[in-house]
Amino acid sequence: MPGLELACHYRTASAHDVGGDFYDVFPLDGGRWAFFLGDVCGKGPEAATVTALTRHTLRATAQINADPVTVLSALNTMLLTDVTAGRRFCTVLFGVLEPRADGGFTVTLAAGGHPPAYHVRPDDSGAVWVRAVRPKGGMLVGAFPQAPFAQTTFSLTAGESLFLYTDGLTEARTAEGAMLGEDGLTGFLHQRTAPVTATSLIEDSITLLASLPDGAGDDVALLALSVPHPHATPDGSAAATAHTAAAPEHLGQE
Repeated sequence: MPGLELACHYRTASAHDVGGDFYDVFPLDGGRWAFFLGDVCGKGPEAATVTALTRHTLRATAQINADPVTVLSALNTMLLTDVTAGRRFCTVLFGVLEPRADGGFTVTLAAGGHPPAYHVRPDDSGAVWVRAVRPKGGMLVGAFPQAPFAQTTFSLTAGESLFLYTDGLTEARTAEGAMLGEDGLTGFLHQRTAPVTATSLIEDSITLLASLPDGAGDDVALLALSVPHPHATPDGSAAATAHTAAAPEHLGQE
């Protein structure tokens, strides 16, 4: 995507069960792009069928009307009425990126029962500022007719990143046996070193998972988006930057 760095990762918890985590990034009209990440309940062939139906519905609906709440509402209807979906539901974050004149993007993000995304950027002191993006009121998708969904709009500018994940990350266990949780993930993101890029966020998260005694007990999907600073390499790509890969020591604490 022009003007944006993307990075992603998928880790399956089992070599025998097909998981239900999914993500995608694709173009819309007018220079806009859409992205989503989510998790279908359950595992196995049935969950994989619903995952395929979900990805297709999100992509197809967005080409007609990319309003994030409208897209999630259409998916909700599809999952409730399509016989191949059975009684499975999912959690989803769906967003639209619209380029801005200043080189950044306007992000409109809707939530359907999914854990929050994280807006990450360095502050003036060089520390990393982290904000949970949690639209209020978004329900599970495919669980209830006329389920309400919520969206929020914010700016993503040079040096800033957006981090999305499935709950296999926050439900992973630390050495003390406690779940990493949203507090542990927030602390982990706070300890990144500036600059923070999509690639560094994903690489650091992979290192974090590898540092946990049992890894992840569930599938993990990760998607990160970042706006590079104007100083790029001659080929137009963002300049490589160093980042912190160590897991913070306090993650096992409540």
